[in-house]
Amino acid sequence: MSRALENEPSARWPQLTILAFGMVLAMSPSFAAAAVAPILREEWTVGTLELAFLTVVVQLGFAVGALGLAVIGAPDVISGPKLFAAGALVAAAANLGFGLVATDPASAVPFRFLTGMALAAVYPVAMKLAAGWFRRDRGLAIGVVNGALTVGAALPFLFRAIGAYAGVDWRPVVAAASVAAVAGALLVGFAARSGPLEVAAPRFSPAIAATAFREPSVRLASIGYFGHMWELFAMWTWIPIFLIASFAAAGVNDPALASLTAFVVVAAGGVGSAVAGAIADRVGRTTTTIAALATSGTSAVIAGILFGAPVPIIVLVAVVWGVSVVADSAQFSSAVSELAPPGTAGSALSVQTAVGFTLTSVTILGVGLLDPTGADGWRLAWIILALGPVVGIVAMVRLRRRPDATKMASGNR
Repeated sequence: MSRALENEPSARWPQLTILAFGMVLAMSPSFAAAAVAPILREEWTVGTLELAFLTVVVQLGFAVGALGLAVIGAPDVISGPKLFAAGALVAAAANLGFGLVATDPASAVPFRFLTGMALAAVYPVAMKLAAGWFRRDRGLAIGVVNGALTVGAALPFLFRAIGAYAGVDWRPVVAAASVAAVAGALLVGFAARSGPLEVAAPRFSPAIAATAFREPSVRLASIGYFGHMWELFAMWTWIPIFLIASFAAAGVNDPALASLTAFVVVAAGGVGSAVAGAIADRVGRTTTTIAALATSGTSAVIAGILFGAPVPIIVLVAVVWGVSVVADSAQFSSAVSELAPPGTAGSALSVQTAVGFTLTSVTILGVGLLDPTGADGWRLAWIILALGPVVGIVAMVRLRRRPDATKMASGNR
């Protein structure tokens, strides 16, 4: 056995497995509102824009929560597993409040915002815990955690499909997401532990973040991330409604099938994240992100063009889109951590995450403002989303040409 492998923590793979399953369960509340949006639109007699805002406030809550935790240095005061568990439990309670108390979008907003804030103690903490167990194959570990987030975001769509076939309304679907989050909290809280390679997360400093963003390579990596985020969460939010409309245009009026398909489409991104994480360390961050951005942007345009096509064709294109749309996500954060000047990566990543999650509100609401109902509306909506990958590709091509790009992935640009 090589010395590098001997120095790797022996419990790294069991701990990564615990984190991955915990993430899948804990992130379930994140898209609970999107999963039941078609039902709420009829029951609350509101437009799609108001319902889209219920996902937007989760994103804004996450951005506020992530910055707040970084400012107070909570990850260095509270152990990772305990902070993860606390965030998942609060998210579960807030999501349950949405399911049991909300009677219209206005009454749902506070619960959704709190859900987003609480999840800021789940995802970033899970990445930090994973990094604490891996030196070699760290890209794969972070990719697995990111993939677990993706499957967790898809889980409510599965609950909705099961609920539709069982004949239950939307509230049990939302409650099921909260039960899953509690299970995730218990799993990580009791079975996970911090790894021997874990390092302190520096507190957020605007001045330090500004120092990092003075580096052109850090700015380019962040622009690539923003282009990715422009597309990602709007796709996840609107794909179930698109599938319902496209299936109906093809003569298949089956909302349950659309929800089940949405679960498969979004969850497929979990595979893409894990595979991309393993590949990126070997072939390069820019190579991996450019390929993923090109595939996802192309898939978005094709999905719009094929609106109303036979269901198997739409499902195939949507699954390819689902795999590629999130495959590059973790690589932008990894790139910033490698390119930022020493001691500045933590603050830079806090800004990058906050801006990226805030940016998602633009496209989520933008698609809602378009109110796509037919082929032309969906084609325009998906073309607008595809603009994000175009910008991201340009940024990553420019980053690849820079001499300091060799800092990434052990010299693999």
